[in-house]
Amino acid sequence: MNMQNLMAQAQKMQKDLQKKKDEINSQIFTGKSDWVEVSFNGKKELVSIKILYNEPILEEDHEMLEDMIHIAMKEAISKIDSAFQEKMGSYAGMLDGLM
Repeated sequence: MNMQNLMAQAQKMQKDLQKKKDEINSQIFTGKSDWVEVSFNGKKELVSIKILYNEPILEEDHEMLEDMIHIAMKEAISKIDSAFQEKMGSYAGMLDGLM
């Protein structure tokens, strides 16, 4: 294989990977707990947070609300990581710093 073919393949792969990354970045990923729903874009930027709990939040419930926010955020981030892994396959490890 000559150098020009190798470079052409590398450029094609780079464009393909960028397209997949852009697809993930444009998606919205939602995480939900009993009290909270959060949404992130594929860049792991928070898009929205909704409090689903309809009762007044008492002082003793603050820690529970914090836990529910954490659970919802962790779920959404996990979905982003899974989508990235699925789309990028074996290249995902190499691109972690680019995400």
